[in-house]
Parts: sequence; C-alpha cells; structure tokens
Amino acid sequence: MFRCRNLLPLSLFLVALSAPSCATVPYTYGAAHEGPDIFKKNEPQISRGKPYAFLDGLGEVLSLPSKLILWNRDVDRHRVSPETEVALQEYLADNGLDTVKVRLNQYAPGGEWRRLVKNKSVGWFYRYTFGALSVAFYTILPGRLFGGDHYNPFTNTVNIYSDDPAILLHEAGHAKDFARRKLKGTYALLRAIPFVPLFNEAVATTDAIDYTIDKQQPAAEKDAYKVLYPAYGTYVSGEVAAWFGGPFSYLESLAVALAGAIPGHIAGRIKAAHVEDEPAPLVEPQASQ
Repeated sequence: MFRCRNLLPLSLFLVALSAPSCATVPYTYGAAHEGPDIFKKNEPQISRGKPYAFLDGLGEVLSLPSKLILWNRDVDRHRVSPETEVALQEYLADNGLDTVKVRLNQYAPGGEWRRLVKNKSVGWFYRYTFGALSVAFYTILPGRLFGGDHYNPFTNTVNIYSDDPAILLHEAGHAKDFARRKLKGTYALLRAIPFVPLFNEAVATTDAIDYTIDKQQPAAEKDAYKVLYPAYGTYVSGEVAAWFGGPFSYLESLAVALAGAIPGHIAGRIKAAHVEDEPAPLVEPQASQ
C-alpha cells in the first residue's frame, strides 16, 4: 500500500523535475479564441461580495490549513485589497480577457447558472453534464465560506478569495489558457486524466511568473515563486497520491499536500533568492553653495 511517508522524497524529485521555470522566450499577450460576451447589461467585469464579519471570519478559520501549508496568511483571506484587484485588472486588460467574469469573495449561484447556459463557447454536452456538476458544487459548498480560488471554464468565471496578486494572476492565467483553446469543453475534460492537471497548472503558473518578469516587477516575481511553487507542489503530490494510493482521510490529505508543498517552498525560495531587486533611483548630488 502506498504510504504518505513515502511521498516526500518522490514529491521532491517530481517538483524539481516539473516545476515551471523562469521566462526563456518573450511573453505572449492576448487570447485568440476568447468566449462570447455574456455579461448582463451594465454588469461590471469584476464584482465584490458584501463583507459579512461572521461569515468571512469563519472562512478564515476554515482556511488555516491552507495558510499553513502555503505559509501565506493571505490565502483564502476572504478580503481582497484594492491593490490586488488593480493588479488583476491590469493583467486582464493586457491580455484582452474582456469576457472573463471575476468574483471577489462573492457567492452568486444564480449568476453562475445563467453564465453556464449562455456560454456557447463550450459545447452543450459539456455544459449540461460536467459544467452543471461544477456549478452545483459551487452552489452547495460555497467558496465564500470554504475558500478555494479557481477558474470555471464552463462559466468563464474566476472566483477569488485570496489577497495575493500571484494567486489572482495564476487563476486568470487559466482563463487565458482556455481562451486560446478552440475545443474548450474537451480541454476541460482532459483534466480527468491522471497527471494532465500538472500541465494545466504549469501553464498558468508559468504565465503568471513570466508576466511579472515582462512587467519588470521583481517584488511580484519573488512573491509568485514563493506562493505558486509550493502550490504547484501540492498538485504534484496530490496526483501521485491519487494514482498510487487513496482514498485518504482529511488528515492524510493534509499530509499529502504538505509533502508536495515542502519541496515547492524550497524550490520557490531558491528561485526568489536569484531575482535581482529593483535598483534604487539615483539621487542627483546637490550643488555646493
């Protein structure tokens, strides 16, 4: 039987082997096959949920395991700062992602069901089977309480609960990835194949990091390495565990995630350490009087 204690060395090897690297080619902007505009009249692209102190506080408590595994208090914080929102707005504008809906800590099942029906860029079979399941899951287990930043290709919606720009860029990177695919439903279904999600996550992670490099934002690049590499590590360990073991209890699942996050933290901090800080502005010497 596959044991969680055997997962750490294997995850370390796989994360080191498959972790997204820094940019080697010019960053590519734009999305070739973005879906149709299915917004309501005068509907904003980015919507915020109303703050509820008790609900958001409970959500923060439930997200403690994720915060600890990724060692980031802004994960599933259920509050998104204006500065983080601006970073996402710039990314969407730069890449021409005009039809992607973004919900910041918002629970809107009615809006998601409507978008599912209207999103004709995904075939009806995919929308009314796998898409319906995804929206039903969103409806029954709301991220507004349980967290879990994600992109839903069946509704073309990015759902955000964290206050880290790198996480937002990563999820928007999934939207950009899908916008480039003609057969979006088929592409979404491929995630059911073992280890294929690692490719999808690598695409989104690489795009987020390369974007910060192209924009010459060393602080954002460092943050992306520190949060996205361990997050990618959890996907690696999760895929390995699902293939060789399971089903797992809740505590075993946390151990699996931690086994992947640890090598991700190591790799991410090594990459961040090699990022040069932005040089301080030169100060003109004052003329002597």
